[in-house]
Amino acid sequence: MRSFDYSRLAKKSWDTEILNLVAKIHECKGRQDLFIRQKPIELDRLTEIAKIQSTEASNKIEGIVTTNTRMKQLFEEKTTPRNRDENEIMGYRDVLNTIHESNEYIPIHPSYILQLHRDLLKRAGFSYGGHFKNVQNYINETRPDGKVITRFIPIAPYETPEAVENLCAAYEQAIANEIIDSLILIPAFICDFLCIHPFNDGNGRMSRLLTLLLLYKNGYNVGKYISIEKQIEKTKDLYYDALEEADAGWHEEENDPTSFVRYMLQVILACYTEFEERVGLMSERGPGSTAYDIVKKYAEEVIGKFTSADVVAHCPSIGRSSALAALKKLTEEGLIIRKGSGRSTFYVKADSE
Repeated sequence: MRSFDYSRLAKKSWDTEILNLVAKIHECKGRQDLFIRQKPIELDRLTEIAKIQSTEASNKIEGIVTTNTRMKQLFEEKTTPRNRDENEIMGYRDVLNTIHESNEYIPIHPSYILQLHRDLLKRAGFSYGGHFKNVQNYINETRPDGKVITRFIPIAPYETPEAVENLCAAYEQAIANEIIDSLILIPAFICDFLCIHPFNDGNGRMSRLLTLLLLYKNGYNVGKYISIEKQIEKTKDLYYDALEEADAGWHEEENDPTSFVRYMLQVILACYTEFEERVGLMSERGPGSTAYDIVKKYAEEVIGKFTSADVVAHCPSIGRSSALAALKKLTEEGLIIRKGSGRSTFYVKADSE
């Protein structure tokens, strides 16, 4: 069986891009507490938006979807799940809430990972929730011509419990000994977790939940306010490419996790950048600023098309109805142009055409 020894990461020469990404994220971490203290009420709104976006995006990657209206109703508990997809979506929300609220009491140990997996699939009623896989799984790829090829064969079921035990022990030892920056260790751990693929179902979603948990436990709280899962979903082709490159030679312990480490650092930094931009919009709101002023400033600075959902997400200091009213007024004044209809509605600046 493959062994896990993260001391190798400490001996590895990392390229300048990765070291720069780590340094920039450290700087962001240094500023995050200051930002969080500035606007606690507005940041509560960011948290609620991020929960919805994280739940929607992580499930969407796996083809588990519902409408935006249903998603909002489910989160506001104005309705109940009506099919398997919606039950799985709500299971993700349950685990996400657990991690947000109790991350300091969730050790990186197989029994806790199993409990999180149990809760992820509990609402859908799957019997294998909370249990390691009992059948061999395969990571397949469907080519444009419809041909399915096996890209990677994970560890066998009988090896899985010991592999996860060893993986968690190696992570805890590396953290305790401080042998490698946690920003490099976390993606390496997640890459190994995905190569083990310990469950019959839910491996991708669990990997993203564990990413959030590990970031929390190491003091990187950006995932509370900005959806890491949404950033991954927006760049999922790069996500899969990085994983494919990182798992080559994994069974022989000859793989190089650099590509996946780089990708995840880029995701984390992008989330911090978005967080600081949103906090900046809050801070620039003067005592006399109205919802119209805030939305107008957002519209002036955005590049390309944007939706009403984008405005609500990026202007958390105002309510949804105020944001929509401001959009309507800006449209009437000819400062922005509304295009499309229904769910396909979006806006562009008038001077962009």
